[in-house]
Amino acid sequence: MAGLINFEDEEEVRAYVENLHVEYSYQCFKEKDPDGKRPHRDPLPGGRWEPQTPHRCLAGCQRLADYLDAVRKDFVAAARVLRDNCEAHGHSESCYKLGAYQAIGKGGLDPDLKAAYNSFMKSCEKGGKKSVNACHNVGLLAHEWRVNDDKPDPVVARDYYTKACDGNFAPGCFNLSVIYLQGAPGVPKDMNHALKYSLKGCELGHMWACANASRMYKLGDGIEKNDAKAEDLKNRAKQLHKEQKEASSSLTFGE
Repeated sequence: MAGLINFEDEEEVRAYVENLHVEYSYQCFKEKDPDGKRPHRDPLPGGRWEPQTPHRCLAGCQRLADYLDAVRKDFVAAARVLRDNCEAHGHSESCYKLGAYQAIGKGGLDPDLKAAYNSFMKSCEKGGKKSVNACHNVGLLAHEWRVNDDKPDPVVARDYYTKACDGNFAPGCFNLSVIYLQGAPGVPKDMNHALKYSLKGCELGHMWACANASRMYKLGDGIEKNDAKAEDLKNRAKQLHKEQKEASSSLTFGE
């Protein structure tokens, strides 16, 4: 069939991969039009022109950054594209990935947790595929006193864990439950909230959220003691642990 790539043909694969670089570079650098007003190459019926959508261009830059990162392993070039697409155009996924680069100093960038925090914040507030992950990362950095003059900010952590949990991001629910379980300045200990978010994290497949909820029911610590629910949740935690171990051991390269 026309258009199919023979991935056993090294030359064909090389040409295909190089073609991706050209295509994504064109989408990013040639079609970029933040105002969305540059006309499309082909006129619509009646002589009208279809406006170029900025989302398409910015998504092309994200694809280019992913290509440079995953295929070319040119992290310096990827960092440049991510920074431009995030800082100049506010592309959520680019901001998320830029934050990850900044956090560890990838792509020739200096490690800078405050810059990473700001990039994750942009991604979280913008919304998009990685926004809940970004919200969770904002919560982590605030919770672990890494951005606010070396002092934790549990209120910010709570707020951004809540955003992540509302987006059904299991680690966000778990960490939110821990804040309520332990209490912190500005966030009073609240066992009902701790249980609520532990249960949600458990429903989303977080093993330790199940374990915490089980322990709360077992001890009756601030909530009504319930041995049957404690046992069910303990078994759920064990099942999730077993599934994770099986999934890890079954991953064999090339199969």
